[in-house]
Amino acid sequence: MNGNDRSRAGASGESLRPETAVIALGRPPAVADGPLNVPVSPASALQAGGVSGYARDGHAPWRALEEVLGALEGGQALTFASGMAAAAATMRLFDASPVVVAPEVAYMDVRRALLELQEAGRAQVRWVDVTDTAAVLAACEGASVLWLESPTNPLLGVADLPHLCTAARDRDLLCVVDNTFATPLLQRPLELGADVVIHSATKAIGGHSDLLLGAAIVRDDAHLRDLRDARELGGATPGALETYLCLRGLRTLPLRLERAQYNAAVLAQRLSEHREVHEVRYPGLASHPQHDRAASALGGSGFMLTFRVRGGAARADALVGAVRVFTHATSLGGVESTLERRARYPSERPVVPEDLVRVSVGCEHIEDLWQDLEQALETSVSTRSEIGVDDGATH
Repeated sequence: MNGNDRSRAGASGESLRPETAVIALGRPPAVADGPLNVPVSPASALQAGGVSGYARDGHAPWRALEEVLGALEGGQALTFASGMAAAAATMRLFDASPVVVAPEVAYMDVRRALLELQEAGRAQVRWVDVTDTAAVLAACEGASVLWLESPTNPLLGVADLPHLCTAARDRDLLCVVDNTFATPLLQRPLELGADVVIHSATKAIGGHSDLLLGAAIVRDDAHLRDLRDARELGGATPGALETYLCLRGLRTLPLRLERAQYNAAVLAQRLSEHREVHEVRYPGLASHPQHDRAASALGGSGFMLTFRVRGGAARADALVGAVRVFTHATSLGGVESTLERRARYPSERPVVPEDLVRVSVGCEHIEDLWQDLEQALETSVSTRSEIGVDDGATH
């Protein structure tokens, strides 16, 4: 990972690389016989005289996780009850009549939330292909917010974040980047000029499919205050156990990402050579439309890939039903590999091919993963034979 060469400011001012920062930061004071980790604090009421006084305003488990996330992203972090809670709080930073430039391909619930703002007359949204830099810049004329996601969910499009974040800053646009797929180990949007970075920490940051949690990281003190108010007034506060588990998972993110990224690269290459697969999207493949951009802008190709199986939606459904090592599930970023036909959700169908399978690659042995995909492709051949070949090459 290119991130190995990047420095991080440690709690006492020393320079820490990310692999060290995720382990060394967010610790309690060192006292004799004291715990190495901030303990779980199942408390709502706190002793008076401190900075909080009430657990909804913040307490030790939150602050420990926020210290580490802030160091990794190069800003100040706030945790939320979920990724969507972080996104919704960020939308409260919009001005009174915002014109929002947003990805036409992105996490479906973020698109839904922006669409609801537009339908309620509280925002105007200009939907764009974020991989088309010229189109994004044109849409930014007269806008007030640029919302970006890169790589995009689920088509793995890669935006020119250095160019777009700089342009947003020059135009005085609020620039928001969803960094869930890349993680702060592969890109740091705040360094590029973004104002807010959001994460679904449910995914790779937590890494074990056992919690719901989100985060927003900012550079500006005013944005931090506004987001804290949004969290407190909206009640989008994370639980003590969730923050504890998330920090414990974050400690191993560099190790998990290294293994998952290796597995993803191998699977992407093998799938691209398989006769029953007709399109593979993975930033590390030379065939990816933004391969060169990803190679220069990202510190690695990540753990997500997509492929389209020959035989249409029915074949894809048969395939995800035939896996044994992979788990058929909608979430991503865990130690276990998951996959799903993304267009099974109606809101995804306008932009996602019916036969596209999204894969989150985990940390299992690569040969077990490949053998499972091979047998699932073979098992589902009869479905393809029954319905014929429908490549559906619309994207």
